[in-house]
Amino acid sequence: MTDWNDLLGCLELAPVSPGVFEGRSQRLEYRRLFGGQFLAQFARAAVLAAPGKELKSLHTQFTREGRTGEPVRYEVDVVQEGRTFATVRLLARQEHGVVAVAGASLHGWEEGLGRQTVEAVPGVPGEERRVELGLLPWESRASSDLDTVKSEAPVYELWTRIPSVRRELGPALLSYATDLTLIGTALRPVAGVTQGDSGRLFASAVTAHTVWFHRPPATGGWLLLRQESPVAAHGRCFGRGDVLDEGGELVASYAQEALLRFGG
Repeated sequence: MTDWNDLLGCLELAPVSPGVFEGRSQRLEYRRLFGGQFLAQFARAAVLAAPGKELKSLHTQFTREGRTGEPVRYEVDVVQEGRTFATVRLLARQEHGVVAVAGASLHGWEEGLGRQTVEAVPGVPGEERRVELGLLPWESRASSDLDTVKSEAPVYELWTRIPSVRRELGPALLSYATDLTLIGTALRPVAGVTQGDSGRLFASAVTAHTVWFHRPPATGGWLLLRQESPVAAHGRCFGRGDVLDEGGELVASYAQEALLRFGG
């Protein structure tokens, strides 16, 4: 549980001055700060800036690599706040400059028309299909392998179970989880190449990531991250996904663009 407690600690943003929060960075053996950390901390900063509302969407652009072992300062500007909606601009800064920028939209959840059109969810795979994804400090399972040396379709379904936490932390932790496997999904059609070859056969880095929340995300139960990568071109790849709970309700959707550069 060390990594889990470390991640939770990163979500406890400290107020520095009006509109400014600081969060420490994860203690990971990784060459740069994981983008999911920025997503999670942006989500927390947005909610702290507009209390009484919950995150509806988060749109993030990554501008440069974040440095490990150094805290991140979040500068927050509430552009608009009404009775039910709010819009927030966020900037993440380290000593070497701005590392990411984001825009967040918040909403006071209300009753309204309810419908969805999604494929039914399969059953959760058994314990024998447990997968270790390193940066996810909780249990995950998958019926197929993300990293395959064969040429496979650019689709992937990951079941993951975020431990139970306070309701206000759910969007941050779910945002964190959506950042990990889309580049691997884009690589599945490429025979002989997996995410583990990053830095050797190819260079990769997330450039933009968006999450939309359709329902308040609950933690403690299984969630299905169902994703696909429809295109890779011109040194970039694109992927998108849906998050569904075990009962089949569509909780969130997400999309990501990343650098994917082969050769010199």
